[in-house]
Amino acid sequence: MADLSQVELQHLRHLIGAHETAYQKLNTYSTQAVDPQIKQIFTKAAQDSLNTKQKLMTFLNN
Repeated sequence: MADLSQVELQHLRHLIGAHETAYQKLNTYSTQAVDPQIKQIFTKAAQDSLNTKQKLMTFLNN
């Protein structure tokens, strides 16, 4: 893979941070949810955010 420019690297870091924030918030909402279906929705969304963050981080490791 080609080297990332400074702008691309900055955008990538921003996206990773946004997904981490989303994960943290959704995970908190999940722990606070009473309704099992809502809890499941928040848990799935949190996991999706974490997975996306991890995929984006692979660009930093290449």
